[in-house]
Amino acid sequence: MLDQNTKNFFKHKNCLITGGTGMIGREIAKILVNAEANVRVISLDKLKIHDKVDHVYGDLTNFEFCKEQTKDMDCVFHVAGIKGSVKVTLEKPASFFVPLLMFNTNVLEAARINNVKKLVYTSSIGAYSSKEIFVESDDEDQGPPMDMYPGWAKRMAEMQIKAYQVQYNLNNYSIVRPCNVYGPGDNFDPENAMVIPSLMSRIRSGEDPMRIWGDGSAIRDFAFARDVAEGTIQALFHGTKGKYLNLGSGKAVTIKELVETLSSFLDFKYEFDISKSSGWPKRLMDISLAREMIGYNPNTSLEDGLKETWNWFLNNQDEHKLKKNYFKE
Repeated sequence: MLDQNTKNFFKHKNCLITGGTGMIGREIAKILVNAEANVRVISLDKLKIHDKVDHVYGDLTNFEFCKEQTKDMDCVFHVAGIKGSVKVTLEKPASFFVPLLMFNTNVLEAARINNVKKLVYTSSIGAYSSKEIFVESDDEDQGPPMDMYPGWAKRMAEMQIKAYQVQYNLNNYSIVRPCNVYGPGDNFDPENAMVIPSLMSRIRSGEDPMRIWGDGSAIRDFAFARDVAEGTIQALFHGTKGKYLNLGSGKAVTIKELVETLSSFLDFKYEFDISKSSGWPKRLMDISLAREMIGYNPNTSLEDGLKETWNWFLNNQDEHKLKKNYFKE
């Protein structure tokens, strides 16, 4: 997806990735290292992802720390976020809302103070109001976000970037809204994992048969982390004019198709529990604007992405124990 001009741009640039040990962040780091950038990642995970990356263990809710880390940076990829299942979102909303607000505000303001040349912020599909197909709009979002507390936190950061445009004429900050992202480095903690890592954890545990809520007809958009990472880099390079761009897979996948794809290369039994809710019937991202504006072109098939994720999981089953868990009291 990345052309030579984009790669050349990052050569010897000082690049900071917040949340750089996460799914998207680690892929961005690998790509930038290969482009000969000077890469620093900040994380509260006790992980090192690459020998050529400067790993900084630090808390982005500390504003002074953020100002220190963004000094002399050419590019900032603000990818840090908090992932969790629907269950923890409902039961522990403050664990999402408060740190998200704090480190989003801090990183963006620190980058502005230190005159960072380019910044991209990863928002979320959860910032949208509920609908079946998500399309970017110049109008303000109407209605509450789907992911109530984290969704509002994401929207507030987007609004902060808009405020910079109005007051400081800052047009070098970009925004992307990824969909349901999966891949190596995902959160496989069985207590709060999302759909794909949760299914894989259950398969690995030998659940027999694996019971899946609903009839499998619900349609979702699953994007592979490397594709989203490339799209995020493209967004920073080309710019989004302070607007958000959707980063999805461009493909509709039913939960039934997802499970069948897993079963095509893994041996497990499953059944759908039609007495349980299937959830929202359809949630898809329109990625035509990202294709047009930044050359976004996700090309990882669901099967290839799932196989790579599964193989990574087999070799890194305990990595989630080294990650910051915002939901532990």
